[in-house]
Amino acid sequence: MTSALLRLAAPVLRSSVLVLALGVPMWHTAPAQAQIALPSMGDGADLTTSEERRLGDRIIRSLYRDPDYIDDPQLHAYVMGIWQPLVQASKARGDLSAELQERFAWQVLLGRDKSINAFALPGGYLGVHLGLIGAVSSSDELATVMAHELTHVTQRHIARMFGEEKKNMPLLIAGMVLGALAASKSPDAANAMIVGGQAAAIQNQLGFSRSMEREADRIGYSLLAPAGFAPQGAVSMFEKLQHASRLNDNGSWPYLRSHPLTTERMADMQTRVPHGHTQPPVPTMEHAMMAGRARVLSRPGIDTLRQWTQRPQAPGFAQLNANDQAAQLYVATLSQMELKNLADARKVWSQLSSHVQAQGDAAAKQQVRWLGAELELAAQQPQAALQVLGIADLRGPQPRPTLVLGSQALIATGQASKVSDRLQSWVVDQPNDATAWRLLAQAWQAQNQGLRAVRAEAEAHVAHYDYAAAIDRFKAAQDLARRGQGDHIEASIVDTRLRAVEALLREQAREK
Repeated sequence: MTSALLRLAAPVLRSSVLVLALGVPMWHTAPAQAQIALPSMGDGADLTTSEERRLGDRIIRSLYRDPDYIDDPQLHAYVMGIWQPLVQASKARGDLSAELQERFAWQVLLGRDKSINAFALPGGYLGVHLGLIGAVSSSDELATVMAHELTHVTQRHIARMFGEEKKNMPLLIAGMVLGALAASKSPDAANAMIVGGQAAAIQNQLGFSRSMEREADRIGYSLLAPAGFAPQGAVSMFEKLQHASRLNDNGSWPYLRSHPLTTERMADMQTRVPHGHTQPPVPTMEHAMMAGRARVLSRPGIDTLRQWTQRPQAPGFAQLNANDQAAQLYVATLSQMELKNLADARKVWSQLSSHVQAQGDAAAKQQVRWLGAELELAAQQPQAALQVLGIADLRGPQPRPTLVLGSQALIATGQASKVSDRLQSWVVDQPNDATAWRLLAQAWQAQNQGLRAVRAEAEAHVAHYDYAAAIDRFKAAQDLARRGQGDHIEASIVDTRLRAVEALLREQAREK
């Protein structure tokens, strides 16, 4: 294999598609002699922003189809509440150009994988494993990791890796990535490749250089305070990583493989923290609950869920601090829900609600309301879900979890007309929200608007780059229009969108 191919080969995946990190391979340790001098900011990129975005889109559409991909409104909103301030801080710092801001996706995908990892992909995509959310002690530590990965994107580290053969690289890398995705379905085959000499040689050529890692550390750190996060979270996160690196490697910390720690990097983070601010940041109650949610949704197994349901009754529960009590009650409620013990879940949720109300934490109260609405929907009590949410309709600005849960409840109570207009406005601003498109399809179907419902189903497929499935649904909508369903305007929209998506599919086919 030539050196160019070695630089381009995608990492072999271990057990989940979302372990994939183009340019952030999971088993890479940078060679000691790698001291690449970085070009000046924005210089030396061998891949245009448009090419990089197309490459990212191609990889992402495979990740969307993987069973480990999860669109959990509560966790996604929490992570985006960290991601968006970091992006804005990067823009204010001058790292995020107008071109990058316009052309890149700036989307975060969550994966159920229990391993502790996050990764940047081409085109402004960020992947976060639930294992990472469940392991960090505070939003500040999570922000440290996300700021580091964001810097890989804004500094065009992925584009810089491509070297001189840029014309062939995007397709070559994408093809190797998709091949690795197939290999990931067979852990035994993947592990066999890992231990092979060829795989070892590939891994030694992959990944960002240590110079790029140091740059991501430095710039990522500078984003924390402007984004509203405690800079000492970087130190506590590095300490956590250092502690993990001393343990036997069991594969649960793949972030360590792609981001090898050095004494220099550790010292650099410690010296950047202002004097007198060396204490780790104080965790919030909301983070404690979201970390617990991530652990439950990563599918730990029935036995573990049963153990978690018993923790609030353990003798030492009363001695825990308020945050830990809230976390254990939250985890017990959600675990009971996963086990389909909804009556028991209600009892624990009531205890959680009383506990959080007494603490007066607004963000934690909101998370408890969303959990309660989720519980009532699982119990097929949509009216009770609306009462827990404290809404009768979706008018006014609403956070995405309220929009999703409220839409489900209103549709189930026969009030779909209160949903369709609000969701229609939402998808205009958020056209890649496949969940919102599916809910809109349900709302239109409930109102006997079959043509609009099928078009919304098609748009949900477009949002995940599944153009072939979208075309199938658009053609089904055309059939409905020919049979007299829907008005002329809606039929014209379907025809226009079908032609546009067919063009996207042809372009997609040319990339293969």
